[in-house]
Amino acid sequence: MSCSVDLNADLGEGFGRWELGDDEALLEIVTSANVACGFHAGDAPTMRRVCGLALDGGVTIGAQVGYRDLPGFGRRFIDYPVDQLRDELIYQVGALRALAAVSGATVRYLKPHGALYHAVAHVASIVEAALATGLPVLCAPGSVLATAAGDASTGVYLEGFADRAYRADGTLLPRDKPGAVITDIDEVVARALLMAVDQRVIALDGTVVPHPVDSICLHGDTPGAVSLADAVRTALVNAGVPLRPFLT
Repeated sequence: MSCSVDLNADLGEGFGRWELGDDEALLEIVTSANVACGFHAGDAPTMRRVCGLALDGGVTIGAQVGYRDLPGFGRRFIDYPVDQLRDELIYQVGALRALAAVSGATVRYLKPHGALYHAVAHVASIVEAALATGLPVLCAPGSVLATAAGDASTGVYLEGFADRAYRADGTLLPRDKPGAVITDIDEVVARALLMAVDQRVIALDGTVVPHPVDSICLHGDTPGAVSLADAVRTALVNAGVPLRPFLT
């Protein structure tokens, strides 16, 4: 097996005294870290700490940007003017870059979070922010964002979600629907292997959907996230799939 795959996770999502996920444990498993930039989750000390740990572990750092929505964890759509949202995304990248630089680390890509990831209305803001910051975008294959970013020549990398259910059109089943989040280890591992080896996913209705990916995401806030990530990494290694960052 010669094709490699990246494992990424959303990290640094605590805020103040509120902790979410086990960043240290996940950084020993993943090859790329999407670090929350303070608007939907994260704060300056957390951003700096996670970037330092990622650098020490050889994990590539990406900017996990989102709506200004700490109470809703960025999972609520917010109606923004295109230029205002663009500038807030640039602001978030700038903050993460400054804190990463303290440790000598570099921010290599941009990934929208939560509702912004799926917001067709705000694709232009994301693409303009990517162009302004010179960062490629990590997003879903076949998405409007992937097409727009490709057309703008920002650089596009594609990801799949081993712990989320898909619909027959290749989009994610919304989180408020039954079965949207998958926590069974065997099922998550099987889905990750299918993505990495066959570049496919099986939708909730059984439809087999082509799904070419450079990276597989495991959410840091999914119940049992560390065990799931560890099982996925072990299964991929045992299957002969090399694990390496999609950007180095």
